[in-house]
Parts: sequence; C-alpha cells; structure tokens
Amino acid sequence: MPYLLLILEPRGQREARSDTEAHARYAEMVAFGESLGSQLVASHSLRPDRHGVRVQVRHEKPMLRDGPFTESKEMLGGFFLVDCASLDEAVAIAQRCPAARFATVEVRECAPCDAPQV
Repeated sequence: MPYLLLILEPRGQREARSDTEAHARYAEMVAFGESLGSQLVASHSLRPDRHGVRVQVRHEKPMLRDGPFTESKEMLGGFFLVDCASLDEAVAIAQRCPAARFATVEVRECAPCDAPQV
C-alpha cells in the first residue's frame, strides 16, 4: 500500500540555517531515503513556497497566486512515497525520518478520492 510522508517545515527555518547545517541535513535526508531500499517509491525535496504558484479554476477562469503562501504556518518541504503493508509500518518509518526532529512528518495513505471514507 502506498503512503506519502509529507515533510511540513516551519516557515523561515531553512533561511535560518548555516550552509554547513543545510548540507548536513540534506545529506541525512538522502541517506534516510537510501536506507528504505525497495520500500522507497519516490522522494524529493521541494524549493520553498515563495517559488510556487497556486492554481484554481473557478467558473472557467484561472486564478493564480504566487507564493509565499503566508496563510500557512508551515510549508511543504518535501516528501517520501513509501510502499508499506500498513499504516503502523508507515508511521514507524516516519518516526525514523530525520525531519521528525526539526519539522512535522505527516503520514497519508494514497487512495482514490472516491474511496469509501471509513
């Protein structure tokens, strides 16, 4: 079963790090991903949301909003897509993720949007 581990970082945290600390944290996250072996389906770090655009289409009219998205206290900093037998297994992986020490790791099961809401 696929689970998405979302890394939710406090806004401004990256900018506060030294280059040395930033490189060390990134290397630690890469090593964590590599340690997942065949359970890792995909992973990637994301640029800060000031580089993003939110897109909505209402009444056939596109509405675009450039980042940063200040209504959020956190920004999506990256993700790991993992293949696990259960939610418990995905949560155990999230607990080992280095980001859990300096951010929040949200665990979400991947499923069709019309799946029964149990």
